[in-house]
Amino acid sequence: MISDDLAVQSVANSPRPELEISFDADLPVTSARQDIRQAIEAHQVVIVCGQTGSGKTTQLPKICLAMGRGSQGMIGHTQPRRLAATSVAKRIAQELHSPIGELVGYQIRFHQRSASNTAIKLMTDGVLLAQTQRDRLLKQYDTLIIDEAHERSLNIDFLLGYLKQLLPKRPDLKLIITSATIDAERFAQHFASQDGQAAPVIDVTGRLYPVEVRYRPVRRALEAVDDGAGDANDSAVDESRELTEAIVDAVDECARAGPGDVLVFLPGEREIREAAEALRKHHPPSTQILPLFARLSQNEQEAIFRPSTSARRVVLATNVAETSLTVPGIRFVVDSGLARVKRYSWRQKVEQLQIEPISQAAANQRAGRCGRLGPGICLRLYDELDFARRREFTEPEILRSSLAGVILRMKSLGLMDIDAFPFVDPPTGRAIADGYQTLQELGALTQKTDRQGQVRNQLTAIGRSLAKLPLDPRVGRMLLAARDQQCLHEMLIIASALAVQDPRERPMQARELADQAHAKFADKQSEFLSWLKLWAWYHEQVAHKGSQRQLVKLLRQNFLSVPRLREWHDIHGQLAALAGEQGWRVNQTEATFEQIHSALLAGLLGQVGLKSEEAGHYQGVRGIRFWIHPGSKLARRAGKWVMAAELVETSKLYARGIAKIDPVWIERVGGHLLQRSWSDPRWDNRRGQVVAHERASLFGLPIYSGRQVHYGPIDPAQARLTFIREALVPGQLDLPFEFVAHNRRLIRQIEQLEHRSRRPDILVDEELIAKFYDRLLPDDIYQLAKFRHWFKHLPPEQQAQFKLSKDDLMQHEAAGITTDVFPKTVDWHGTKLKLDYHFEPGSPKDGVTVTVPLVVLNQLSPERWQWLVPGMVKEKVQWLVKSLPQKLRKHCVPLPDYAKGFFERWFDKLSDPPGSLIAAIIQDMDNQFRVKVAPTDFRVDTLPAHLFMNFKVIDEHGRLLKAGRHLAQIKADLAKQTQQTLQAMANEGEAVIADVPQDQITSWCFDELPEIMEIRRQKQTVIGYPALVDEGTHCRIDVFDEPHVARGHHRQGLIRLLRIALKDQVKFLEKNLPEQLKLGVLYMPLGTWEELRAQLIDAALYQACLSEDWPQTAEQFEAARLQAKERVGLLVQELARLVLEILQTWSDVQKKLVPFKVYESIYRDIQSQLSGLIHKQFVVQTPYENLRHFPRYLQAIVVRLDGVRTDADRDQAKMKELAPLLANYQRAHAGLAGAPDAQLEAFGWMLQELRVALFAQRLRTPYPVSVKRLHKAWQALAR
Repeated sequence: MISDDLAVQSVANSPRPELEISFDADLPVTSARQDIRQAIEAHQVVIVCGQTGSGKTTQLPKICLAMGRGSQGMIGHTQPRRLAATSVAKRIAQELHSPIGELVGYQIRFHQRSASNTAIKLMTDGVLLAQTQRDRLLKQYDTLIIDEAHERSLNIDFLLGYLKQLLPKRPDLKLIITSATIDAERFAQHFASQDGQAAPVIDVTGRLYPVEVRYRPVRRALEAVDDGAGDANDSAVDESRELTEAIVDAVDECARAGPGDVLVFLPGEREIREAAEALRKHHPPSTQILPLFARLSQNEQEAIFRPSTSARRVVLATNVAETSLTVPGIRFVVDSGLARVKRYSWRQKVEQLQIEPISQAAANQRAGRCGRLGPGICLRLYDELDFARRREFTEPEILRSSLAGVILRMKSLGLMDIDAFPFVDPPTGRAIADGYQTLQELGALTQKTDRQGQVRNQLTAIGRSLAKLPLDPRVGRMLLAARDQQCLHEMLIIASALAVQDPRERPMQARELADQAHAKFADKQSEFLSWLKLWAWYHEQVAHKGSQRQLVKLLRQNFLSVPRLREWHDIHGQLAALAGEQGWRVNQTEATFEQIHSALLAGLLGQVGLKSEEAGHYQGVRGIRFWIHPGSKLARRAGKWVMAAELVETSKLYARGIAKIDPVWIERVGGHLLQRSWSDPRWDNRRGQVVAHERASLFGLPIYSGRQVHYGPIDPAQARLTFIREALVPGQLDLPFEFVAHNRRLIRQIEQLEHRSRRPDILVDEELIAKFYDRLLPDDIYQLAKFRHWFKHLPPEQQAQFKLSKDDLMQHEAAGITTDVFPKTVDWHGTKLKLDYHFEPGSPKDGVTVTVPLVVLNQLSPERWQWLVPGMVKEKVQWLVKSLPQKLRKHCVPLPDYAKGFFERWFDKLSDPPGSLIAAIIQDMDNQFRVKVAPTDFRVDTLPAHLFMNFKVIDEHGRLLKAGRHLAQIKADLAKQTQQTLQAMANEGEAVIADVPQDQITSWCFDELPEIMEIRRQKQTVIGYPALVDEGTHCRIDVFDEPHVARGHHRQGLIRLLRIALKDQVKFLEKNLPEQLKLGVLYMPLGTWEELRAQLIDAALYQACLSEDWPQTAEQFEAARLQAKERVGLLVQELARLVLEILQTWSDVQKKLVPFKVYESIYRDIQSQLSGLIHKQFVVQTPYENLRHFPRYLQAIVVRLDGVRTDADRDQAKMKELAPLLANYQRAHAGLAGAPDAQLEAFGWMLQELRVALFAQRLRTPYPVSVKRLHKAWQALAR
């Protein structure tokens, strides 16, 4: 050791003892001491390039101290890592023979050991950066040493830029920048003086022995399958296993090379644990396996820097051992060539912690660690070509990090914009923009326009508070929100937990046991709350511990890391102290789930996600997709919305630290960040406002949509226009003002004129009405309340200006549109039926609609409603004549003139037209042109829908029951309901028929039974249809609403009275019917002989005297009785023979049909035909004129079956021709629901004849039929 020439005198304010400073002559920096001293005296900035082992880290502070530096302020000495800062401080203190914390002190995050007389202060670069918040000129220092500048961390780069600006303001401040491997010229130019002279560079030759570099590349993991597909996690495990095996082999090679300790560089703690486990299994117990990383406790660090045994040591370290720290006794280095590098994705706003190859400079730095004691060996676990391809220097952190913290510091210090800040390597514009966005997201910055019209970012109150906190801006934002949310106690625990590695360990060999031990800390909704549970459990164990050893044992049994728990506890204490310094009050009552997570959300708004409906991922902000980490307890039950503590990209983008959230919290916390858009602005009469659907998104992630909001404040001009067009123009206003009712009534009258005349050009366009109001309405009126208040205070003459006139609303006069031709009601048998007009082609309401009370429905005849109303007759006549064949139509040209003439000739009869309109046209054409026209000549299907009456059926309370244009269909649908209503009226109204017995009728004991009758109840009169109802042994009289229903009951009632009147003769016929046995056997599949016999006698009685006119008086009934008595005997004999022939043929067909089941469609068609012809009541329900054709129909089936045997394809072809007609008939028949339709019934018998013509032509038909003829007949029937 040699002594310095100068003795350091005590500082006036802080007395220090005189020091004898000595330097190690073996260190290269000692030989350059005078050069360094002269450079420091002559220049404000000195750059020292010293290789590994030169002693610059420990000797430069002593050189400065020997020069007298540290007398006007401290010598600040920064290190990139906390471990380096503390170990270097202890080393310098040891060399100066001073206790740590006095002459030499240190300060790292949340921990400080220094005194008022401290001359040399070791610290991390982050600590020095934080001090600029309170001491912008750094007056407490007269010398600053920035060590290991080659690492180019974010803090180092910012400090270098900050100091470049500071040096002109502090000419007394000396700055020394040191590095082992550095681009010295770049730094020299960066700190050039104003005259352009570069800062001096002093190169210190390192004290290094030769290092032999051996390349031992790791064998790559084999692919799981030939095609390269495999699980990414499995691949990572395989690669880790290959690296571990390579390390074991490399340490063996070092052991064979000779004595000495081994330093192994690995990328992270997980790899260190795996390698340590493998080495302990492989090497003898005497070999020490020691981990080295930044989070080790002081005692564990001491075991590395102060060896206690002579046994070989294998130190497994992260890149913390690359610089500053000197591990004694190292002769061998094993370099994996890898390091964990944190990269920030500006696009995804997430940090990517990935293992990457180190640079050449870092590799050489590692190799230099084994050349300090003697010749060393460095084994690189990669090949030489790989080394040559790597980048020369490590990429500066400022180019791969978020700049939010840097920008916040600069804003708080009042520095220039970051774009102009003198960084050594300026960050990209994209990174700068991302930093501003992050701070805006946190609410720390807001954009304002200055007087020059430029947009500038300014600190908010939140930003100023964040700048005072030496924390990551996101964590600081959480604490600020927790202060406001009254959950600071819980947030201090969670925030400090986020700053350390998870203390819960999951060793590979005991994962299940670890999961079981950690289960008590789990929470079903939030992993953040797991921290609170773990914290409470840990402190409960500390409070009840028996001894420190027992506590450590318990923690390890629960797979908890003692060092990490200790670090968590320390950081929590420092955060709590920081909160106390700020004057924040810690809540004494337990915070709610919402309070805690709302506070967390304030710092994690960029890390929320919405679960995708299609896959198992979450959609995040800015278009990212992420997955919940498989190790999370909430992986399968996280819910729709989640928040993550961090998003880390490995094989996928994984979210860690998950909690369920309510999207309402996002809106409340991050409302200033939501991008809102509006759609579908419209008038809401209930709210009296123009409303719109609002959609909000957070950086592209939809938060809510479809929310109705008041649109007026958002876009007043558009809201006012909508208010005019959708509220004022249609009169949709609930206001007592006279103009509203006046304008609404006037517009409705003119609209009615348009509907009646079917002309849309009478009422002016709504745009003209809107312009009328636009001229009168102020610009700031866009809602009902404001309009009401404004209008109420207008003078009467101004209020009157809001009344529209006919001249304002009508484009031309509507001549000829009178109530004579477009009446408001129509009289139907004393009942006024309301008429409504609507002009909207294609709409079900188009045309004229008659409102029909239910009790009147079945009294309506379709013929009357063909005429519509007088004003529409001309148009309908013109369309009907137009549908005629040309040879008939030509007599009526020009058609408008004929329609006009028809209207004039029939005008007097239009109020109560006789018959149907088609019948009237046929008669008129015969009168005018002597042209014979058949009803089937009219193609009614070509007429537009509005030329058919629309029926709206309502009940007694005015409720709509049915609407449509097909009267028969409506009657069928409402038949039961109509009958019930009519009978209820009959029971409540006057007597049905005076002087007529209502029950137990066995003879015609009354004079006359009318066909129709009136039923009166109160002021309502309806028409009913009385009928005799068969009760088996007698009859009764009842009233029905439909004539066909009444007629059906009356027929059976008349037959019952005839049976009673001819009882003896009926008994004789029942006993003497021919072929009774055969008939009974053949009918057996359908019913009993008694049922068939009853049908035969009923049909014979009907044919004998009721086939034409039915009796209405006692005299007529007596005449019918006599006629039946005379004819019924012969008729029943004839009918029995016909039915016997039918049943015999039917039986033969059934037997013959069995083998034809293989022809499925043919078999099904014939069975359908048979069931339609022959059923249980076919004798009495089939008219005799049709029944007599049944043998021919059945025989045609037999002929058809014979034809199928020879040519089934021909039968199928004919079936295809028949199918459309058959389908139309069946559909229409089903729609009638039992109501009679003579035309449809006739069409059904035509189909039977068509079957004969198609399948058995030789049997002939009574009239010509063909597929084409039936298609025409159906078209005529369609309307």
